[in-house]
Amino acid sequence: MSNPQISINVSSTEPIFEQLVSQIKYAISVGDLLGGDSLPSIRQLAADLGVNAKTVAKAYRLLERDKVVVSRGYRGSFVHIDAKSNLTIDIKSWLKDELSKDIERYRDSGATDSEIRIAFSNAMHGKS
Repeated sequence: MSNPQISINVSSTEPIFEQLVSQIKYAISVGDLLGGDSLPSIRQLAADLGVNAKTVAKAYRLLERDKVVVSRGYRGSFVHIDAKSNLTIDIKSWLKDELSKDIERYRDSGATDSEIRIAFSNAMHGKS
């Protein structure tokens, strides 16, 4: 691993975990990290950056979900072999598009925004 420089800006409005995700994806896009390269352990990166380990773990989980990183248990986390081609995966954008389509369908059926919000909140919390 060529150990790219990762830093955080605590005064940024962007959450720390998103800064980490962005910087790791950038390091992959420019070739500083290659498929198969090991990443610092969650504890090590958290200590180096002076952030909570849960924050780093969240960033790694999101990268793993998007197939940019692969976790190998006690052996650590590694750059996914297909990471470079998976960099364009954007769950937030996809989710926004899908929800927008659904909301438009609900509005077309006559539901008010307030009814949609309440129903969505209830569904998210398992209420009927």
